[in-house]
Amino acid sequence: MFHHFGVNTFNDSEWGTGHESPAIFNPMSINTNQWADTAAHAGVSLVILTAKHHDGFCLWPSRYTDHSVIASPWKHGRGDVVQEFVDAMKARNIDSGLYLSPWDRHDPRYGHEKLYNEFYLAQLQELLKRYGSVKEIWFDGAKGLNAPNMTYYFNDWFSMVKELQSTINIFSDSGPDVRWIGNEKGFSGNTCWSTINRTSLSIGNASIVDYINKGDPKGTDWLPAECDVSIRTGWFWHKSESPKKLSDLLQIYYKSVGRNCVLLLNVPPNSTGLIPESDVRRLKQFRRAIDTIFSSNLALKCSAHASSQHGGITSDFKPVNMLDDDHLWTYWAPSEKERKGQWVVFRAKMGKIKFNVIRIQEAIGLGQRIKKHEIYVDGEMVAKGTTVGYKKLHRLEKGVVEAFSVMFKIVEAKGVPLISSFGLHLDPFWNP
Repeated sequence: MFHHFGVNTFNDSEWGTGHESPAIFNPMSINTNQWADTAAHAGVSLVILTAKHHDGFCLWPSRYTDHSVIASPWKHGRGDVVQEFVDAMKARNIDSGLYLSPWDRHDPRYGHEKLYNEFYLAQLQELLKRYGSVKEIWFDGAKGLNAPNMTYYFNDWFSMVKELQSTINIFSDSGPDVRWIGNEKGFSGNTCWSTINRTSLSIGNASIVDYINKGDPKGTDWLPAECDVSIRTGWFWHKSESPKKLSDLLQIYYKSVGRNCVLLLNVPPNSTGLIPESDVRRLKQFRRAIDTIFSSNLALKCSAHASSQHGGITSDFKPVNMLDDDHLWTYWAPSEKERKGQWVVFRAKMGKIKFNVIRIQEAIGLGQRIKKHEIYVDGEMVAKGTTVGYKKLHRLEKGVVEAFSVMFKIVEAKGVPLISSFGLHLDPFWNP
């Protein structure tokens, strides 16, 4: 989850000018515990806060600028949103992340390369030393029109981040740990590799959007993709906007999580400092829908038979491993001698099974291998795709089917494919 929050929340703006008076920042009923409860009920594992957006206003009392909560009437200038945020998340065992905008439309040092980069490093150091463990630091490459040739010292920033917190994940167009998906729609490409070549990437380069969207099967670097999108039209709260419909959120889920990506859903607090009740309700509805769809695996009512098995029939790489609760470290592996066309057939033990969603998961801890695959229901192809990765979800275009058997066929793979989990699910919200 992402929280865009700041002076823009109070002036009905998406991109502030940098000239906003800190006096407008006064969230009288702010309750970060409500934010954390909302995240917990939605099943969120990590939340990222915009500690500073492009307008330059800081949600913590930075010693390097007075354009912050210090100059606001909120808590008489003695408040600290970042501290309240990380404390609330920690109390609910939710990881915290921070976004610090490289573009600063307020600070006069912006546009002066060395001075501004030193200023940015100082603020980055403040955030990473003052607030405990941060699990993700979020960078973008946005620049001001007044300084289009401004150079950001990303390598220096990344080095400092890793020096201060070695286990943190760094997000940007080029990683080095998590990569942007190339759009703000929450969708990845149908093909999405976690691997890519970092030497081909640069931050803020529009020409690489297609490349980062799909990844690279020959990539030498492991940079899983993260799909960022807002629950509303805008990133900051606006009174005139409402949350997206459940059907839209489910489509985003299938096209992000269901395509081997992490979903980062922005939920902006309002000017009182609370997540609006309409958004809270929609998130609960979204969580219930996901649980409804995926809590029951109809494939458990089936037997599993494979074209082959690595190590022979007495080995530990049985196709039934695809039906256990371990979605990472137990898996089916076909024989190395079977180079392509490997398959597993799931046959209903009693009558027909009724479903419209197919879930496939590779043993991602051992890499991503599948390049092409197909799904057959009672001998008829109903779906085909390319990559699988951590999770691939097929929502059948023809809708609900009733069948005696389902075949999962691997058409092409890099090395021996390792399939950790397979599921057949019924999505009652899907009406093609």
